[in-house]
Amino acid sequence: MPAEASPTARIGTLLAAAGWAGILHRAVRVTVASATAFYAFLYGLDEPVLALYALFGPIALGLLSAVPGSGRQRAEVMLKALPVGLALVTLGTALAVRTWAAVLGMLVVGFLLAFAAVAGPRPAGAAPGLQLFYILACFPPYAPQTLGLRLAGLSTGVVLLALCEVVLLPRPGDATYRSGVARAAAIAGDTLAGRTRLPPATLRAEGERLRLSVFPPAERPAGPGRAARGLAQAGSASRRLLEQLARLTETGQLHHLLGGGRPGDRASRWLLPQVAARCADGAEALRTGRLAPVPRRLDEAIGAFQRMRMRQEPRTGTEGPGTAAVLRRQAALLGVAESVRALEISVRVALDGRRTAPIEPRELFWYTDAPTARLWVRRFAGNLTVRSVQFHNALRIALALGAARLVAGSLDLTHGFWVLLAVLTLSRTTVGETWAAMRQAVAGNLVGAVAAGALLIGLGEHTDAYAAILAPGMLIAFSVGPLLGIAWAQALFTLVVATAFAQITPATWRLAEARIVDVVTGSLIGLLCALLAWPSGARREVRRTMAGLLRECASLIRATAAALAAVPPGSAPPPSTFPALHRMRLAESAYAQFRSEPAARAEPGADWHGVLVATHQILLGAHWLPRFDLPSAGLPPDAVRRAWADARATAGTVERLAARCDGERPPPKEARPRTPPTPAPPLVTLVDLEVWLLSLTAQLSRVEAALPGAPGPHGLGR
Repeated sequence: MPAEASPTARIGTLLAAAGWAGILHRAVRVTVASATAFYAFLYGLDEPVLALYALFGPIALGLLSAVPGSGRQRAEVMLKALPVGLALVTLGTALAVRTWAAVLGMLVVGFLLAFAAVAGPRPAGAAPGLQLFYILACFPPYAPQTLGLRLAGLSTGVVLLALCEVVLLPRPGDATYRSGVARAAAIAGDTLAGRTRLPPATLRAEGERLRLSVFPPAERPAGPGRAARGLAQAGSASRRLLEQLARLTETGQLHHLLGGGRPGDRASRWLLPQVAARCADGAEALRTGRLAPVPRRLDEAIGAFQRMRMRQEPRTGTEGPGTAAVLRRQAALLGVAESVRALEISVRVALDGRRTAPIEPRELFWYTDAPTARLWVRRFAGNLTVRSVQFHNALRIALALGAARLVAGSLDLTHGFWVLLAVLTLSRTTVGETWAAMRQAVAGNLVGAVAAGALLIGLGEHTDAYAAILAPGMLIAFSVGPLLGIAWAQALFTLVVATAFAQITPATWRLAEARIVDVVTGSLIGLLCALLAWPSGARREVRRTMAGLLRECASLIRATAAALAAVPPGSAPPPSTFPALHRMRLAESAYAQFRSEPAARAEPGADWHGVLVATHQILLGAHWLPRFDLPSAGLPPDAVRRAWADARATAGTVERLAARCDGERPPPKEARPRTPPTPAPPLVTLVDLEVWLLSLTAQLSRVEAALPGAPGPHGLGR
């Protein structure tokens, strides 16, 4: 039995796991910025209003806000947020005249700042601190004559914090998402060129490294601009490409392709080097940030490849069973080439970022020629729905803060802004998490209030003593508190607040009593709002959005088959992917929220990421199959029947998975006899459709196997 670790070793392990160095460095920066401005304004200029706002500015943006990124990135976000903060202080100062005005302002400000999370991780990170600026200013006394002092104090504190972020123990940069995509593209290029041979598990693991949750928030391409959208799409294309290569390796098709396939397979030998070269070019462009000129568009090469296959089609009927195997390998290569084409286009958009001419398919690359204002409007409008978890969170926070401001103003609570601060810091996305945070916070505040009361009684009005212990107390509270949990953080912060306010106005032990009342009041309001508004967090929403996405994709599969089997060819319109794209944005947002919740991180369950990868492939196939696989003549009736039967079976598979995701009883599997293949020559259109459907079925079977109570690894069937 191993010996029990010593207390010192356990503490060291705890500190290392919590990232103690980064927490300590942040505490030093916030303490230096806050204490410097506070001491200078209070004791140098005798301006308590200046001192108060200079104290809370760095605390709000440096401690309460989780601004991601390196030191320079954080400083940039803080300086960009400063004008917004000044406007919020101005608004709060004006609306403090009446409780009802302050409450209405809180509802609007609370919703807008929380909803700003749809713009990306940096606006989302700065939002809590900006909320505090309005909260601090909207409480009595109504003193518009002090607005200039408030703005000056806030500006000084934020500028000092931004300076500390750059020069005082700056946070280093993290691995970028762009470098991750470059690595994946290079691996794919080496694999397609035969320079490396990796097992399927390794290829899939490399794809998993491109999940957004693996990267720090500052490096995730989550913004609405063209560059961010292009980089995100490049990551999706790279993950899909590595999954395709893993499947080709499993089936042995990659080995045949690298060996040239059958002697007559000139089309594959011609296209494969071009596809591998585009992967290498994309990886190099992402590493250097410079785009190389492309001699020929890849979609033109794909079109030529298809024409070569179509010309060979009538002669392949005499080549026996091997002909179908060659066509299947070519179909797999066609899918790989289309993924590489999507990767190539999205990399160019990500590095350039400027508007371009329309790119086909426009529904997938609609953002490349859209005005910037339209991109922002579409991002916000797409999340203004009750199915959006960002809308859920914004509405919950706004209602909780508005209710807290109403209660604090109506009951005339002393230091009522602490009620709203408790709501802001303790609210979580689920009832269970909010209750757990509330219990710890109340316990910590009780301990902190007792200690603060003893401190205030013992020191009395000796402001020099409070001044001496404020800076060390801030450093301890801001470093030890986050390491040891909510209870310790609240207890130590109570001591800091009591020490700071005792220097501004004479204070007694009732200051600690007021903080307990305010924190308990704010916690109860936050808990009530969490109970009434989406108490399960994103768990239920991720199931609903994934089910809706899958149902839209089932319709896409049928529409794609209809476009290919139409008589005469081209008479059926290509399937519209816009509804599925909209559903996918909501599903991705719900999945991101779900993975951020502690209960979700600890709970094994459905492979939602696998659902997203499979639906990406459905969307891509719905575009390139009708574009490159329309037959020159109508398909034979037997071929049309087989195509429809296969498409219906796969669409039914998707719908059964959607029902299981939604917690419904899945419809029975469609029973149909398997018609033996006719001796007619294999047709390129049908082979490409079949390979696409088989690949989807394999992916969806793995997804179903991860669902609780799954019947088995092949439970989805064909």
